[in-house]
Amino acid sequence: MRHARSGKKLGRDSAHRKALYSNLAGALITHGRIETTEAKAKAVRPYAEKLVTLGKRGDLHARRLALAELRSNDVVHRLFTDVAPRFSERNGGYTRVVKLGPRQGDAAQMALLEFVDFDPVA
Repeated sequence: MRHARSGKKLGRDSAHRKALYSNLAGALITHGRIETTEAKAKAVRPYAEKLVTLGKRGDLHARRLALAELRSNDVVHRLFTDVAPRFSERNGGYTRVVKLGPRQGDAAQMALLEFVDFDPVA
């Protein structure tokens, strides 16, 4: 039994899962919205929200911690200059998961993971 075991394995080993979370969070920061499976969206949501909280701190140590997770200077710069200031007055709940229904090919449940202030027109 998995009592008190948090997080989903998603059929991957730990290194692959860490890379998946990093890549999905980087895409979310870059584009503001990503379409993925519902399980992946629910798994990466707390990871992305912790990164936004680091961005809100804004100090050098937080930037280095974010860089260690995201491994891209461009994405970290965008997180600290564009994304985090938008949520300066918000105490959490930066993202939402919108369910889309089954995918055509394999009927996997799909979802949108997006920032709550995402504007598709902009």
